[in-house]
Amino acid sequence: MKKRILAMVLAGMMAFSMTACGSGGGDDKGSTTQDGGAADGADADGDAAGDDANGDAANGDDAADGGDDTAPATDMNIAMITDSGDITDQSFNQTTYETSKAWAEANSVPFTYYKPDSDSDEARSASVDQAVAGGANVLMMPGYMFAAAVVEKAKLYPDVKFVALDVGAGDLLEKGVGEGYDYNPENYDVKEYYNSDNVYCCTYQEELSGYMAGYAAVKLGYKHLGFLGGMSVPAVTRFGYGYLQGADAAAKELGIEGDVEAEYVCGGQFYGDADITAAMDTWYGTKGVEVVFACGGGIFTSAVEAAVKADGKVIGVDSDQSGIIDASKEGLTVTSAMKGLATTVDTVLTDIKAGKWSDYAGKIDNLGMVSENPEENFVQLPIETTQWGDGFKEEDYRALVKAMYNGEVTVSNDITALPETAIKVTDYGSIK
Repeated sequence: MKKRILAMVLAGMMAFSMTACGSGGGDDKGSTTQDGGAADGADADGDAAGDDANGDAANGDDAADGGDDTAPATDMNIAMITDSGDITDQSFNQTTYETSKAWAEANSVPFTYYKPDSDSDEARSASVDQAVAGGANVLMMPGYMFAAAVVEKAKLYPDVKFVALDVGAGDLLEKGVGEGYDYNPENYDVKEYYNSDNVYCCTYQEELSGYMAGYAAVKLGYKHLGFLGGMSVPAVTRFGYGYLQGADAAAKELGIEGDVEAEYVCGGQFYGDADITAAMDTWYGTKGVEVVFACGGGIFTSAVEAAVKADGKVIGVDSDQSGIIDASKEGLTVTSAMKGLATTVDTVLTDIKAGKWSDYAGKIDNLGMVSENPEENFVQLPIETTQWGDGFKEEDYRALVKAMYNGEVTVSNDITALPETAIKVTDYGSIK
């Protein structure tokens, strides 16, 4: 007990020290990480991009500085922490930031965000200390990289609500068990390794939106597909394997299994670089790949660069990425395999405000389809920006979603091996 109390005191002292060094207080209200840096939030050397590399509280106008005499009566004070990227990544961080910020403004709740000073578990945990010291009692944490922070910090701050998006039992166990973890979550009681009372975790059924994207691509006439993943973590793999299953199903329906093939590779990192772009140049320029599903943070930049040169196409991931992808060339994005991050953030924050935290605490939800209406699901394609065609129209997409929701179309989430397909699939492993 004494050790626990001492740990809490030390954590509080560290957080106070970090805040005193220039976090989201009133003197720092002009700082921002919206610096137009690399889209994946990382420089070429992998460091977190942006001018706020010191981990200060960012987004000056949003900073909850405690001295604001217009603060609302609610006791909610929201902070969002970025993972290895920043709020301009057109993916997890940006969607979580924009949705949390909009919800806070609409509900007159203080909001700020923090960017860790490096891509490490220690830096993310330090940002938790900083956010709590700044008054936050609801933490929005997007991405599996926050598992260590949840394991370490939730028990130190029992009055703070941790919302860990895309963090699953396996992620928590890897950090909680440490050496000796056998990577089979079913062999453990995950709640023994973190303070579940003040934590809500959720993951997404990526294989479903991956399936939709692969199915759509083949129905739209693309016969030579590519999948470029970031690191081969479970979420990326589920996207990729779903993509292959969807392409295979569409090819079978059209009777063209022998004419459709797919190239499959992971980059070994979540950002593009010259080596990965060179591999994509070969795919588009030499192998004749027509469309690449780029799945993994900012790694899409390499696919985009190569596609522009070869008049190829790209499929986005996590959010509707057409805006940033098409900035390189109009009409470059076929579609995006999306997760319902915005829906999750809105729903959870609304229920916290309504006093329904008990509906979430201790849960690790696996979010997918909840309706035959595409817009209501946690996995979907963007209706407004998908390049519909004669082979696959919006009504065809709606029919596909209905069939998936009703169980007429099933998608495997097994990631132990490449799915068996009638189409040819070439797996190149990892570029790095």
